[in-house]
Amino acid sequence: MPTKDPRIDLYIYNAADFARPILLHLRELVHAACPDVQETIKWSFASFDYKGPMCSMASFKQHCAFGFWKASLMKDKSLVSNAESESAMGHYGKITSLKDLPSDKKIIAHIKEAMMLNEKGIKLPPKKITAAKKEVVVPDYFLKQLQKNKKAFTTFNNFSLSHKREYVEWITEAKTDETKNRRMKSAIEWISEGKSRNWKYIKK
Repeated sequence: MPTKDPRIDLYIYNAADFARPILLHLRELVHAACPDVQETIKWSFASFDYKGPMCSMASFKQHCAFGFWKASLMKDKSLVSNAESESAMGHYGKITSLKDLPSDKKIIAHIKEAMMLNEKGIKLPPKKITAAKKEVVVPDYFLKQLQKNKKAFTTFNNFSLSHKREYVEWITEAKTDETKNRRMKSAIEWISEGKSRNWKYIKK
């Protein structure tokens, strides 16, 4: 008899009406393909482990998702592209009914491939740490005000990314135009004096 986690029973029970048949079917296929699978809950999702994390399923308000832990290493590259294009956190796109799923045969093949990767101890490559930091996007309305003050404009361009980001976030987070304009005025004044956004709190 397959070992089932009662927490996943509850997860499926609490899912939306449209989601329950999908989750039950996927769970059945996982157990059919991998009798020794271990059920668990990870990151609030229903997960299936076999010699390590293997796959998981999730239910949202309007769709379900099913994903493989090592999809990037699997032969079917559409798995990753589906997840990227649908932004559904899963490798079969946004699943709203059983009709949205691939054939049972294909799903089982994917599960068995995921099993094999874990059996062989194949690991995901370490994430690359990029040295390059994202440039700060300065809103046009702030940029125009900066350009009117040559000293402020030059100083701002020479600021570190963190200093630029502090000013941009402070201004863009303003709730009203009045607050935004007031902050921009203060920002231009401080920047022209070479001050960072939090200059008041810097210990001398």
